[in-house]
Amino acid sequence: MSRGMRSVIEQLARQRQALVIRDPVDPRLDIAELTRRVYQASGPALWFQNVVGSEFSVASNLFGTEQRTERLFEKTLPSVQSAVSLKARGLSHFSSLESFLSLPKLASAGLKSVPRQDWWARRNHQRIWHRTTLSALPQYVSWPADGGAFLTLPQVLTLDPNHPRIMSSNLGMYRIQISGNDYKPDKEAGLHYQLHRGIGIHHSQAKKIYEQTGKPWKISIFMGAPAYTLAAVMPLPEGLSELMFAGMLSGRRVGWYRWQGYIILSDADFCILGEVDFDSLKPEGPFGDHLGYYSLRHDFPVLKVRYVLHKKQAVMPVTVVGRPPQEDTSFGKLIHKLTAPMVPVSLPGVREVHAVDEAGVHPLLLAIGSERYVPFQPRVPLEIITQGFAILGFNQCSLAKYLVIAAGEDDPSLSTAHLERFWHHVLSRIVLHRDIHLLTNTPLDTLDYTSQTLNHGSKALIVCAGKPVRVLEEGVPQRLDGVVSEAMVMAGIAAITVKDGGLKVAVNSVDPSLWQGVPIVVVCDQARDLEGSMKEFVWHAFTKSHPVDDLHGKAERFERKHWVFDGPLFIDARSKPHHPEALKPCPESQRRVDRLVEGHEGLKKIFS
Repeated sequence: MSRGMRSVIEQLARQRQALVIRDPVDPRLDIAELTRRVYQASGPALWFQNVVGSEFSVASNLFGTEQRTERLFEKTLPSVQSAVSLKARGLSHFSSLESFLSLPKLASAGLKSVPRQDWWARRNHQRIWHRTTLSALPQYVSWPADGGAFLTLPQVLTLDPNHPRIMSSNLGMYRIQISGNDYKPDKEAGLHYQLHRGIGIHHSQAKKIYEQTGKPWKISIFMGAPAYTLAAVMPLPEGLSELMFAGMLSGRRVGWYRWQGYIILSDADFCILGEVDFDSLKPEGPFGDHLGYYSLRHDFPVLKVRYVLHKKQAVMPVTVVGRPPQEDTSFGKLIHKLTAPMVPVSLPGVREVHAVDEAGVHPLLLAIGSERYVPFQPRVPLEIITQGFAILGFNQCSLAKYLVIAAGEDDPSLSTAHLERFWHHVLSRIVLHRDIHLLTNTPLDTLDYTSQTLNHGSKALIVCAGKPVRVLEEGVPQRLDGVVSEAMVMAGIAAITVKDGGLKVAVNSVDPSLWQGVPIVVVCDQARDLEGSMKEFVWHAFTKSHPVDDLHGKAERFERKHWVFDGPLFIDARSKPHHPEALKPCPESQRRVDRLVEGHEGLKKIFS
């Protein structure tokens, strides 16, 4: 892995995996608009060498395809995968000659994972790094209503305030707002992070120390090396430094040193150094986010910026966030591949956990568990319920809104990666009055506004185990009252659009005996949008609904305080007044990008 972002993008250009754009391009909306189009066309990375308003060039769509993402780490991925698999199997497990012969490579990867103090870079700091300002950076804006310019691929490094050692650091990707709102230009930046992130633990500890001693909490923000980027989003166990993982990915030890009380990572292109202001919060956002909506303005910590540093010919990496699939889908799949062997180790009995990207990741988790301890009675969900609770208490899985878990013994070939087959398996077996468990007043993803209360909401645990209890039907079995239009997503899942006030009417008009083969009905703005599309189903049904408010059934009641109903489960996935605005591109930006594409031969080939 090459050291700086420029050498990475130059290498991709030589391999015809990156396209150079020398035309002037506005970082406000136009880079994002073009990147979205190129991503949808499975096109190359883009290198914008003439960014309006900035001396720095910009690279986007680096991780735009699975093949390119893996190519960036092609020399180190095998040893990383072997190390993860070995950890999952246990160090004493060598069942083959191949695993035994892999030991030297694994030992080499392990040695490369330990960060090293870069004394040469420390001595040559003034020659390596140059001063600049936040306003001199490319003012990158992705969506029209964004509150200002954001860093979208930052790596935020914090040390444990009580044990400020490099091995106790946290490297996370938390968006940084560098302009707009009430931030003092070039002096302040917004630091946004969600619940259950490693930085949150460091923040609470540092604030306590500040209140007792007045000692500031210093933070370093980097942009650059792809290995840092991937390491920053890896769901690693608490207390395990992402810098170790970055070293394995990059094929050499991460170099670091201290300067002015801050940590500097040697391979970064940009470095922003500052202190968290514990005496005030400021509104951050809006920001077009991965659920397909804007996350709104809310008070978040402020970073008092002390230094903005850059290397010579530094290249700023950016990504586009929006309704999936986007670029983060590609490296999300790589993360799934790398972490899959650790799932049974971290969650005993669980075979797979899949955060569904098409639903915005946190709104919907699919899982395959085990029912191993019930040989003398009919198979019903028991163990997988406890496994479901374990998943909902595990790391960032705790932000899930819906978790659907099936017992793997019922179909050993079942996979969460095949959405339609997985849903067919679940819907054939689910007993609606028994297998839906609601959890109220729970943590919820900060970016999810369906509950109307920031960070708080509810969850639904949906389980199934045993033999099929129904044959799924491919048509709508009954014309319901109050319905304007209807469609079938797949066998067993119907979509309907209702008149104003028509949801309750439709639910009450159900004849349960007719709906045995269609256990789920999605109520949406345009039923035809969901016809035959699992992608549209998971986005509408789970991104736009909140369990305790939007799940309905006929004759709802509680039996021993368990929610039960008759007939199919209705999911109210209509747009509601409290929902944020859906993301839409800027027409003027679209026209500018149209002209850019028309005048650029390389771009025209991508879309021809």
